Amino acid sequence: MISRRDFLQATVAASAIWGASGVGKWSRLAAQQVLTQDQLLEFDPLGNVTLIHITDVHAQLKPLWFREPEVNLGVGDVAGLPPHVTGADFLKLYGIDSGSPHAYALTYEDFTALAGTYGRMGGMDRVATVVKAIRAERPEALLLDGGDTWQGSLTALRTNGQDMVDVMNALGVEAMTSHWEFTLGIDRVNEIVESLPFPFLGANIFDAEWDEPAYEPYKIFERGGAKIAVIGQAFPYMPIANPGWMFPNLSFGIREERMAAVVQEVRDAGADLVVVLSHNGFDVDRKMAGRVPGIDVVLTGHTHDALPEPVMVGETLVIASGSNGKFVTRLDLDVREGRMMGFRHKLIPIFSDVIAPDADMAAVIDGHRAPYQAELDEVLGTTESLLYRRGNFNGTWDDLICNALLEEREADIALSPGFRWGPSLLPGEPIRREDLMNATSMSYPAAYRSEMSGELLHTIMEDVGDNLFNPDPYYQQGGDMVRVGGMGYAIDVSKPMGSRISNMTLLKTGEPIDPAKTYVVSGWASVNEATEGPAIWDVVEAYLKRHGTVSVEPNTSVKVSGA
Repeated sequence: MISRRDFLQATVAASAIWGASGVGKWSRLAAQQVLTQDQLLEFDPLGNVTLIHITDVHAQLKPLWFREPEVNLGVGDVAGLPPHVTGADFLKLYGIDSGSPHAYALTYEDFTALAGTYGRMGGMDRVATVVKAIRAERPEALLLDGGDTWQGSLTALRTNGQDMVDVMNALGVEAMTSHWEFTLGIDRVNEIVESLPFPFLGANIFDAEWDEPAYEPYKIFERGGAKIAVIGQAFPYMPIANPGWMFPNLSFGIREERMAAVVQEVRDAGADLVVVLSHNGFDVDRKMAGRVPGIDVVLTGHTHDALPEPVMVGETLVIASGSNGKFVTRLDLDVREGRMMGFRHKLIPIFSDVIAPDADMAAVIDGHRAPYQAELDEVLGTTESLLYRRGNFNGTWDDLICNALLEEREADIALSPGFRWGPSLLPGEPIRREDLMNATSMSYPAAYRSEMSGELLHTIMEDVGDNLFNPDPYYQQGGDMVRVGGMGYAIDVSKPMGSRISNMTLLKTGEPIDPAKTYVVSGWASVNEATEGPAIWDVVEAYLKRHGTVSVEPNTSVKVSGA
């Protein structure tokens, strides 16, 4: 007799052949060089439950360019496993043709050339079209938002996230979890949460003083004759990766035992399907799914991975839906006799020139942008280079920011955080204020200038490196590697904490960084309260206006080994 696990694995194999995950049809579409809205939305329905997932929108309301990572290294047991596969290897793994629309959507390969062919992606008015089409076919479809929604743009900053709140309400979101939301400050977060028509879930968020849940841990929905428990899992490392003083008296953490207890609680309450709406990051969720029994589906977020097929961990599906509104996941499930019997999945790419904008959503978006339109459109300079951020190490957007910090703040070394958010810009495009704010908008933007010893710099680099490359996913506590200007270094990602970073060099002199010597360092996004300095966008604006046209060469000062 075929086991349930074998049946679910066979479903994955069949989906790859018949297009339930989209891969087979994507290759055929590429050969035809034809895309239509109907083809992008085509889906053979299955079962009685439909989940729709979006995550890591980062306040991006309009269509955009977004280059996927060139470097996404996995360490330890996950080395070489999805999502740690990029470029040509990614295309080979999923059977996607080079030069196809989905090669453009999912990899960095030939990005600039293919962008000219296939156009921008995303736009919440296009996402609304997709969501409405799915709901027209499956009226009880459940729409879930994985967080990192209220931050990342000029309008989100100016409205304290209200533009995104209104857009997601109009979209019909039915539950969400969180991360960057808390950088609006605890008072604003609670004000929004009280106004939401849907639950703000976080089973792992506790009141630190009373050691009790601070927000709803889960919500049980009845859809298609099944009880669906959606458990929220907020980003576990908020006080480490972001300023804890903005949300005092809250405690986060992975809280694996808590998750296991909540899963058992919802099962005892009669849940037929258990879904974890998570902002842990892919590798943390993969580990958690393998250690906590009873989870059917993990809708993962935080690491911005976009995978055209689920990853199976035992009998649990781990689903990655990308970022910045580039993709919408549809997951159909056959839920019977208190369990998941089968599934069909599709990662829907939001090609903005193909999918028609929804008029109602467009009106909401335009209404929020109208008061700021002149500011958004102001041209600050021009780029001769592709500007992008996403990847484990320096991207050209961050190199540009580091160049501005070095020059405007008269520093020896510049540090820019390893954020994953921020759209791309193509060579030859104007850099508008909106583009700059898309790469820098946040609530603690001060560009500090201080003195640091070579020893302290090495300690910082080692600490950030361990946050990214610790072989135990539960100890990976941040974003990508800190971006560095004015200094080169080597990193061996296979080494233990304290031994990864070597050959730190001051680029302007070629001299090794002296542990006992002091250097002028400028950076931004410090988690320390009362950090002083101009806003990072003012620093970069001054640099752009002075230079007019900028060109950022590929960064060759970081040497990576051990991958």
